[in-house]
Amino acid sequence: MRRRLAPAALLLPLALLLAACGGNSAADTGGSVDGKGSLTLDVGDQKGGSQAILEAAGELKNLDYKIKWSTFTSGPPLLEAVNAQAVDIGGVGNTPPVFAAGAGSKITVVAAWHGTSKGDAILVPDNSKLAGTKDLKGKSVAVAQGSSAHYQLVASLKQAGLSLSDVKVKYLQPADALAAFTSGKVDAWAVWDPYTSQVLKAKQGRVLTTGDGITNGLTFQVAAPSALGDAKKAEAIKDYLERLRRAYKWVYSHEDEWAKVWAKETGLPDDVALAAVKRTYTTRVAVAVDQQLIASEQQIADTFTRLKLIPGKVDFGAFTDTRYNGGLPPSTTAPRPSEG
Repeated sequence: MRRRLAPAALLLPLALLLAACGGNSAADTGGSVDGKGSLTLDVGDQKGGSQAILEAAGELKNLDYKIKWSTFTSGPPLLEAVNAQAVDIGGVGNTPPVFAAGAGSKITVVAAWHGTSKGDAILVPDNSKLAGTKDLKGKSVAVAQGSSAHYQLVASLKQAGLSLSDVKVKYLQPADALAAFTSGKVDAWAVWDPYTSQVLKAKQGRVLTTGDGITNGLTFQVAAPSALGDAKKAEAIKDYLERLRRAYKWVYSHEDEWAKVWAKETGLPDDVALAAVKRTYTTRVAVAVDQQLIASEQQIADTFTRLKLIPGKVDFGAFTDTRYNGGLPPSTTAPRPSEG
């Protein structure tokens, strides 16, 4: 029988789980290997990420190439590995590729999913007197620099008539931000699922605002140009992406099953995992890497350039490849409705 944890203790697994969307942490490169054959595709992942969903959906069967998994705690170091050709492909959120492109990294966005941004939230303690985004003026907000939450904070403040300079930004990675938030050292926390679901389920905070309708809700698979230039690896990447797209479709009708797998992989309580799956995972639809997507990401890049957090102008389109679009719908295709 699983021992019930007190609300504060429920948050502890998250100190070890950083999503694809931001951070600066190391990788476990001694991961497992799936498949067989002479070709090896090095894939960057996060705990409970692509490997887990592919395995749960039965999409790691009958591989005629090997997938060697490296587990990263966040998006930016994963993209650093792609740039260094240590990883052939990996999944991240909408903002890490912008910062990587701004740094001149050798990365290429090759696939995308469009989901809701309801899991991207600015959280405040339950007893906070803050009633809306405009009330953040002069307050301290924790956020991971370069993460999707970073842009969501900027965009939410702008909608409320504020700028980043109107708040006291505390650049903290989620493990540290979690501690600061639950101990009252910051007034708010801009973050993403499963942190959002975890804090809400543990009754440690409430949502001040979400990124829904404010941010683009895109997530990406990003490849190394060197891998794309290798005919055999490029073909393996095509197969890998097709399997991943099928796995996401599988989740639509297997929410409970996927949530249990995810909970086991991440150490999250079952109810938290299910809430995050319903709010975030089951809303994602595979979409094309197209001009609308490039324009949306360009807006994010230009925003951070204006804030001088990226050193110069970024041409985001130069960091994309449309060869795997196939018959996918446009990137503006509506996400599946969220149940969260």
